Amino acid sequence: MKRALFGGTFDPPHLAHLHLAQAAVDAVGLDEVIFLPCRQSPHKTGQPQASGADRLAMLRLATAAFPWATVSDWELHRPSPSYSWQTAEHFAALAPGAPLYWILGQDQWQALPRWNRPERLAELLTFLVLGRDDVEPELLPGFRAIFLSGQQPGSSTDLRKRLAEGGEMSAFLDPKVTDYLRAHRLYQGG
Repeated sequence: MKRALFGGTFDPPHLAHLHLAQAAVDAVGLDEVIFLPCRQSPHKTGQPQASGADRLAMLRLATAAFPWATVSDWELHRPSPSYSWQTAEHFAALAPGAPLYWILGQDQWQALPRWNRPERLAELLTFLVLGRDDVEPELLPGFRAIFLSGQQPGSSTDLRKRLAEGGEMSAFLDPKVTDYLRAHRLYQGG
């Protein structure tokens, strides 16, 4: 069974996240993508704006139509910060010997050598990397990677700003996520 881990704050989860996951599924024939909202990213400053419970609920709504998608709360229950190598070790131990992938965009791919214990990640994972802004990723020495075709549209930071300003989100969010945001009054300005 081919599984991929997809970690992030998912604050909020948006269609670009699903686009990236679908590109990974199509590229290598993944059986499962495990979405892992983190409690606090060691790579980002500040706390997520939405609670872990809200981000988990939104991810479950956004991925419900995809039979290959699983949402895990494992990182939300870890002491902060939770490092990616710990997550990779945990999920690798659940299926010893099975191929394990990690999905990420080009910005995090380029930062990977600065992550905590990158050599351990290189031992455990093959990375599935999607480019951004028409720039193709380059191979990093010591890491296995498959570069996915396409571009990663949008970012959660931009979406939070648009949501705070009352902007239209139908092109960026699953309708069920939009309904959840409105019902729970998340990311509103003022």
